[in-house]
Amino acid sequence: MSGNTSGDIDESLYSRQLYVLGADAMKKMSASNVLIVGLKGLGCEVAKNIVLAGVKSVTLYDPSPVVISDLSTQFFLHQEDVGKPRAQVSAPRLAELNQYVPVSVLDTELTPEAIAAFKCVVVTDIPQQQKLEISETAHQNNVYFISTETRGLFGYTFNDFGKDFVVVDPTGEEPLSGMVANIEQAEEGVVMCLDETRHGLEDGQFVTFSEVQGMTELNDCEPRKVKVIGPYTFSIGDTRGLSAYTRGGLFKQVKMPVVLNFKSFKSALEEPEYFYSDFSKFDRPAQLHVGFQALHAFAAANNGRMPRPGNDDDATEVIRLANQINDAWSQKTELDDKLLKQLAYQATGDLSPMVAVFGGLVAQEVLKACTGKFSPINNFMYFDALECLPIGFEPKEADLAPVGSRYDGQIAVFGREFQEKLSNYREFLVGSGAIGCEMLKNWAMMGIASGENGVIHVTDMDTIEKSNLNRQFLFRPADVGKLKSDTAAEAVAKMNPDIAGKIVTHQDRVGLETEVVYNDEFYESIDGVTNALDNVVARKYMDQRCVFYRKPLLESGTLGTKGNTQVVIPHLTESYSASQDPAEKQIPICTLKNFPHAIEHTIQWARDLFEGLFTQPAESVNAYLSTPDYIDKAFATVGDSVKIETLNKIRSFLVTDKPMAFADCVAWARKNFEELYNNAPQQLLFNFPADAVTSSGQPFWSPPKRVPTAVTFDPASDLHIDFIMAAANLHAFNYGLKGSRDRDQIKQLAAAVTVPKFVPKSGVKIQVNENEDPGAGVESDADGLSALVASMPDPAEFAGVRLAPADFEKDDDSNFHIDFITAASNLRASNYGIEPEDRFRTKQIAGKIIPAIATTTSLVTGLVCLELYKLIGSVSRDGQTVRKVDDYKNGFINLALPFFGFSEPIPPVKTKCNDSEFTEWDSFDYDHDITLQELIDDFEKTHKLELTMVSSGVSMLYASFYSKKKLESRLPMKVSELVKSVTGKDVPAHTKWVMLDVCCEDAEGEDVEVPAIHVNVRN
Repeated sequence: MSGNTSGDIDESLYSRQLYVLGADAMKKMSASNVLIVGLKGLGCEVAKNIVLAGVKSVTLYDPSPVVISDLSTQFFLHQEDVGKPRAQVSAPRLAELNQYVPVSVLDTELTPEAIAAFKCVVVTDIPQQQKLEISETAHQNNVYFISTETRGLFGYTFNDFGKDFVVVDPTGEEPLSGMVANIEQAEEGVVMCLDETRHGLEDGQFVTFSEVQGMTELNDCEPRKVKVIGPYTFSIGDTRGLSAYTRGGLFKQVKMPVVLNFKSFKSALEEPEYFYSDFSKFDRPAQLHVGFQALHAFAAANNGRMPRPGNDDDATEVIRLANQINDAWSQKTELDDKLLKQLAYQATGDLSPMVAVFGGLVAQEVLKACTGKFSPINNFMYFDALECLPIGFEPKEADLAPVGSRYDGQIAVFGREFQEKLSNYREFLVGSGAIGCEMLKNWAMMGIASGENGVIHVTDMDTIEKSNLNRQFLFRPADVGKLKSDTAAEAVAKMNPDIAGKIVTHQDRVGLETEVVYNDEFYESIDGVTNALDNVVARKYMDQRCVFYRKPLLESGTLGTKGNTQVVIPHLTESYSASQDPAEKQIPICTLKNFPHAIEHTIQWARDLFEGLFTQPAESVNAYLSTPDYIDKAFATVGDSVKIETLNKIRSFLVTDKPMAFADCVAWARKNFEELYNNAPQQLLFNFPADAVTSSGQPFWSPPKRVPTAVTFDPASDLHIDFIMAAANLHAFNYGLKGSRDRDQIKQLAAAVTVPKFVPKSGVKIQVNENEDPGAGVESDADGLSALVASMPDPAEFAGVRLAPADFEKDDDSNFHIDFITAASNLRASNYGIEPEDRFRTKQIAGKIIPAIATTTSLVTGLVCLELYKLIGSVSRDGQTVRKVDDYKNGFINLALPFFGFSEPIPPVKTKCNDSEFTEWDSFDYDHDITLQELIDDFEKTHKLELTMVSSGVSMLYASFYSKKKLESRLPMKVSELVKSVTGKDVPAHTKWVMLDVCCEDAEGEDVEVPAIHVNVRN
């Protein structure tokens, strides 16, 4: 796992995962050896995820020979591997995933001595008796034991982490914190928080305090247990013996370790406890617990053979065994013969989506065992997805029987006819990053697009970076710099040669500018869309396209250990855009500029400062030098204060402060240090002294405001030199000058700079609240502006001169970008007495990095592919029965807790129009290029509505109040002619359907909402 032999973590590889697990957990993983027993699809998926995560080593045990049906889910096996030992074949291919994790094969028997050498053992596809033997050995030797299986659309996992297992962080969430407004002296001392934000605490959690005045005994106190009273209040026990509270203070949650005890596998089989993965199937875990034991009993009685797919005799025997086991069980449960019959039918089933779900889940449980980070499943979890079976599915045994194909594991569940449907499916995958890689792998195993008419389109404009390799498992170090879509397609074609030539790769960003590529013809040629995107704008755009073309959309996303899935079905569910998350809360400008009270505020201020010093001025200079009449054109719509600020910066960068050598850049950085961290706080305190009061007599510097202090430059301070070094090098970059990393030289240069003594200015306006004009403090007199314009240098004197703006790039550790923001933020924090933050955390906040880990990605993608099964099997063979909305599942998971939540998709909102109803999926379609008059007449005749306005995009094509002359010219025009007449542009050649938005009135003159209008202008 380590980046080098000293044990350092390779942040360039693990950065996104580090934000999920933290450095302590990663170091514990680097000391953990893991054994995987069974290398079919599930074992390989678990191994893949923990190799990517970065444990110390992974050892494989599976001497069984590869058979053709293994290729249903085992993506590292090829047809030419049939007959070779599974573990031997898989090991070198798994080792390619992470250079820091050695992968070896255990070539001895599974003796107690061999098992005792590992921190954690995962057993998958082996006989029950062997599992019991391994589990007992593990339990006795304090080796963490996990057992897991998938059987078709059924699966389970079990954990035994022994006695006194310590969970150091049950949730993985950032500790809560907040500002204190008051603390009572009472038997149950009540803490009242500032009413800006809710405290978010729960009963039983613990907090400590800092910066409390008066009741100082609470500062850095032992964690005190919380009892929640309200959203802004909680109690912390007896405070009567403490001093009286006067003002101020911060509380911070303290994560307390939790100690768990686990039953052995043998004990848990008799006395199971269940983690419920789907509360709509509350009765199933107990039945499946009996059912899986019955399957193993059947196999033990039949020389290891599982029940044959669709065989009624075998299913009857499994049901008999299940009843026998249940009758002898101390926790008898009511058994459903139909459920057990399906379990027996699918016992040899091997499905890639189920393997992905359990492979992600179990791999995360392995990491929990190794680190104590997050809450493990204690005992059993069962999960099934029976609703994935096709509508009207009543196959004969012959249709489910193996045919000697790589898809036999899937055929055993869905049959050959359904496999044919999968092979001819046509899907558009948008994005080939982490989710996209997993999606393509699953589709390759499922045989999506492997048939004559099948195709997968995949687009991704990005190239591969090193940080991608930790979770985008189709990529290798040698692929860094290559296009993601091409590389991913090539990798999965090797996993399943049947889809070679069936994946069409693109490198286009989806949006208005690429509708010439993804046009009407393109969308008419596909069956559906799957998003694997990382931004909401692109998601919403694809959602709009799917609504327009009435295509199903599979949507998903991850955030650390959290994941979500959403299925969007034409006419059946609401669209992705119909429900939106609340807007991200913005930091008020006055807080950023003058009154920060959290490290997030200082980091955002430093991020803005980066743009204001190293990006925007250089861009403004370039525009000034290259744009004729720049001042008139650029400032046509802005106020004088913005003009003055911008022109001063241009003149400074071109004339007054233009550096000739790196020493000049150091001097410039030193002067900025003085202005930002010494002069600005002094000016603020000049305006609002520490003892200032408001008009109501309250102290001005009351929480959340913090009184600033000026920072005096000290060349002996590492933080101060960090700022000077980063700022000087970035300034030098702007001018193409050679920078320097010589700290001693920079110290000497900075110390030699003379800065004028600060004299506060009277009359400076400082923004105190959000409602004030943030630019009110900038000089804006017309005479001053005229003088400044007159003093600007002639662009002709700078022919050929251009500056280099610094485009923010968070992942290049050599460019000083994050170094500057970290130093600038922490200096600002020191001004205001805010706890500083390290470079790593600063990088996450400033770069808005989304934490990510392969385990969550694997599980979420598996859930999406289960929904794809439902889509493809959504109509019965005779076409009479269609899948209902309650068969589909939107999912939310959190592997840290763990938590699984599933819900039915929300139906689309219906709007009434006269005597009919419509949803966002409906439209009025005209299959030919009608005239405007024909459109108006048809609405009046067919819908009894008067069209009052017609628009296309942002262009108004018709309004009832237009002049008679304008109406006479437009009414006879066809829609395509009308669009050209109004916009001055032809309807693009690739566009078949033009969408019109209209306003209508009924006979009473009331506005009536109607669907959009689609006009086929090519017919």
